[in-house]
Amino acid sequence: MKFAFYPGCVARGGTPELLSSSLAVLEKLEIEVEELTKAGCTGAGVLQEKNPLLGDTINVRTLAMAEEKNLPIMTLCSTCQGVLSQANHKVKNDKDYLKKINELLKEEGYEYKGTTDVKHLLWILVEDYGLDKLKDHFIKKLSGLSFAPFYGCYMVRPSEALGFDEKPERQMYLEKIIESVGATAIEFPGKFSCCGFPVLFINQNNSLKMVSNHTGSAKDLGADAMVTPCPLCHLNLDGYQVKARKNNRGDKADLPIIHMPQMIALAMGIETNEIGLGRHIVSTEEVVNKI
Repeated sequence: MKFAFYPGCVARGGTPELLSSSLAVLEKLEIEVEELTKAGCTGAGVLQEKNPLLGDTINVRTLAMAEEKNLPIMTLCSTCQGVLSQANHKVKNDKDYLKKINELLKEEGYEYKGTTDVKHLLWILVEDYGLDKLKDHFIKKLSGLSFAPFYGCYMVRPSEALGFDEKPERQMYLEKIIESVGATAIEFPGKFSCCGFPVLFINQNNSLKMVSNHTGSAKDLGADAMVTPCPLCHLNLDGYQVKARKNNRGDKADLPIIHMPQMIALAMGIETNEIGLGRHIVSTEEVVNKI
């Protein structure tokens, strides 16, 4: 099993512990990846609001790189998944638009024919690798722990570009992964909501309210931690939780934010220093001690 690897800029830069934990898990599972080192940032949907053609061209360029290798793309980030899939959906359904973008890509020698599939690691583990095979690698049960699943908005939107019509069960995959490690997935109403990052720099108060609402309500529901498949959500929910909870709830930031591969790595028995749990803003010590 081999994929063209698109880790995304946040895992590469802002939260490198999420990249190292993901690579550690992939190595254990013997899933081969070849990184698309010349690919650009997806634009995170923000660029697309200002200049859709530029944003789509950058992403179709990435799709063309994977197509040259005859490999599907693996993403680690819900935001990357959503934005890449949306660009892919647009050009596959509008040949004239694809032709226009290919004219722009011609200067670099790229041409996209529309054959690349984009899949988040979460989908790959459930649909391609299989949960039973995944559980064969677990040596520790995370029983006694309750995790709030947080997909992030780009993992489920736009639904028509993400294949939810054909596979509506994708909106339960994170719960399945949580349960596979022996933990309890709590029902959390904000799991498909925005983490607040897209409005952080234009309306910080609203962004912090989102962080406070998500982490505070998950804590109130009995969560020991929040698990997300998105480095961008992780960055915002972990990095701004202290300020958000203090400003909006007047309480302590005490809900650890764990990237999905970090949770899987814990069940595999990989050492905590290898997966960067000590780098988090909100301490993960209580979760680790319970394991």
